[in-house]
Amino acid sequence: MDERGPYATLPRGRHHLSRDAVRTSQRGRMLLAMAESVAEKGYAQTSVADVLKRSRVSRETFYQHFSGKQDCFLTVLDRSSLVLERFFEEELSRDEGAWSCFDHALEIYLGTLAAEPTFARVFFLESYAAGPEAQRKRFAVQERFVQSLLDNFADDPAWKRLPDPGFAARMMVGAVSQLVASELVHGRDRELPTLREPVMRLLRGLVGDGADPARSAASG
Repeated sequence: MDERGPYATLPRGRHHLSRDAVRTSQRGRMLLAMAESVAEKGYAQTSVADVLKRSRVSRETFYQHFSGKQDCFLTVLDRSSLVLERFFEEELSRDEGAWSCFDHALEIYLGTLAAEPTFARVFFLESYAAGPEAQRKRFAVQERFVQSLLDNFADDPAWKRLPDPGFAARMMVGAVSQLVASELVHGRDRELPTLREPVMRLLRGLVGDGADPARSAASG
């Protein structure tokens, strides 16, 4: 592997990095090694030895940071979740109309997952294999997406006419997650951005003409 790659070790001999900087470097390399190994081999087939080999750290160093394989993976999942949550919330806080804002957020969201298939696989697929705690973390993130969606459409008349906006938001987030997972399972991560148009078309159709100002104007 290229010494300048993502697992490049610290310079040999004397260096001017602090102890904290060294630990941060080691931790980051181990988390990336765990994510990539799990994305390639699956959680069940990934071992601590795989992480050590990829990250080029000692077993002793690994156990200074993590209690074991699951602890390391759950930390990867936390990092992935934080990135996804922060991104989605930032995109939905844009000063645009609710539908334009969600359309744009979905476009960027799917494009980001397509560009980062390793972390997409970790979050959407392998979290199921890592036990109940990992699954709870994933579904907690989905619930926060649901709340972000509800906040985005809180003042939209067409959305408020739905019998149960909360259930509609939960159904939409769950459906998008399942669609993403299906594309990843079949190795179609580059196709993820193509989900945006049919998702938006279906969502507008379910909510009604009031969700699309252009259609409303035309029908009037």
